[in-house]
Amino acid sequence: MSVGHGAAREFSRRAIGGAAIAAAGAAGLTGLGSTTAAARATRGSDGQTANGRLYELRSGRHSLVVGGVAATVLSWRVDGTEMLLTHAPDDIGEGWQGKTLLPWANRIDHGRYTFGGEDLQVPINEPDRESALHGLMGFTEWTPVEHHRDRVVLEHLLHPHYGYPFTIAFRIEFTLQGNGFRSTLSARNAGRTDAPFGTANHTYLAAGGERVDDVVFELPANTYYVTNDRLIPTGKADVAGSEYDYRTARPIGATEMDTAFTDLDRDSDGTATVRFGRPDGSAVQLWADRTHGYLQVYTDDSPETDRPARAGLTVEPMTCAPNAFVTGDGMIVLRPGRTHTGSWGYRLLD
Repeated sequence: MSVGHGAAREFSRRAIGGAAIAAAGAAGLTGLGSTTAAARATRGSDGQTANGRLYELRSGRHSLVVGGVAATVLSWRVDGTEMLLTHAPDDIGEGWQGKTLLPWANRIDHGRYTFGGEDLQVPINEPDRESALHGLMGFTEWTPVEHHRDRVVLEHLLHPHYGYPFTIAFRIEFTLQGNGFRSTLSARNAGRTDAPFGTANHTYLAAGGERVDDVVFELPANTYYVTNDRLIPTGKADVAGSEYDYRTARPIGATEMDTAFTDLDRDSDGTATVRFGRPDGSAVQLWADRTHGYLQVYTDDSPETDRPARAGLTVEPMTCAPNAFVTGDGMIVLRPGRTHTGSWGYRLLD
């Protein structure tokens, strides 16, 4: 049940501060899984980190750590083993690791789009590619509403920005469930005009070995996006006969991907499932509900930090295609007062 902002602040003071400090010490979060001395030393006395307050969840063999900044998935551990390619809480990370991306996912070409008859320009934050990447909330802290042993709920009200003159109320819930975790995001148009919207999550799964090459990968996608050298789509192609055909499970091998896929095969309930067989013997699934019609796969070939290349990969469940605000491909139009809700998650197969 949601509580008001005043109650949320009080909850934060009396229930979250201590949990944040405990979670930070227990999480052991870096790209390869250990907390650095520098990270321990720079953590604020109020429980704040570079990723905001930390919310630790535990259930059975599983633990999850969520950072309040960008509603970031910082850690998923099973029997104490880190499953994600991640970073320490006091490291802002690189490659958008774990972040919830809003109010659009992927790129807007040159940051320019037209909506409601108005030409709009959002800031360029990827200058090498002249694009606006991953929305406006990558470094915004969300407000805690509930925090239980196996569940946390956060909220944020996005006020109008230059180039995005819309008001959206976001609510996100992370829950540990049996053999994994679930994320459910709701977006409500709190303004008076229609609003364009898209979302994704950028969590990286660790390779479970030295490189992703040995991961046996099954991707239920029939089509991929052909792009220019700035990763803006120029068309679509069938995966059949291409290096991107992983509809039947096979090792990733040397294939490099920063590639969006669509036309997903789904279960009877509308769920699309990606499967990873890691060389450490673990089998992991990423699932996404029918609101997520697109998957962006990145094999981490050019990390900007000193971590080894291809030590993990992200498969981003996206509600829209790259450059959707320009093309309309998968872009959601939220009417005033209307809400969009979607879920995705990871699970370990025993």
